[in-house]
Formats: sequence, structure tokens, C-alpha cells
Amino acid sequence: MTDICSARGCTAPAVWALRWNNPKLHTPERRKVWLACEDHKASLSDFLGARGFLKEVVEHVDGADESV
Repeated sequence: MTDICSARGCTAPAVWALRWNNPKLHTPERRKVWLACEDHKASLSDFLGARGFLKEVVEHVDGADESV
């Protein structure tokens, strides 16, 4: 099964893993993951980045990007 983009209503395959953390809720080493297709990488990154949550963006590997 191919992992899909986390953007609302999108069914495209995920290409990117946006790893983030809300410091008010999570310990510093914790990473949540949103998956993004090429079309939604920028908008999802901007949303997380504007809140100071985005930690890194890496290439997504199917089944490998679980929230930790």
C-alpha cells in the first residue's frame, strides 16, 4: 500500500515526510509526521513552519515514517 499525502482531500502518493514537534505538547526528541505529495509540500511546510513546529523535511519511504 502506498502512503498518501496528509493534505485534506488529497489522495496523491506521499513523496515527503514533514517531521514536526509542538514544544507545548511534546518532548524535544518527539517527532510527529505529516506526509506530503509534491504539490502540497510547500503549503504543509509553511503551515508548520509559521508555528515553529517544523523540524525537518526528508524524502518519504513507504511505511518508514511513523510518528515517534
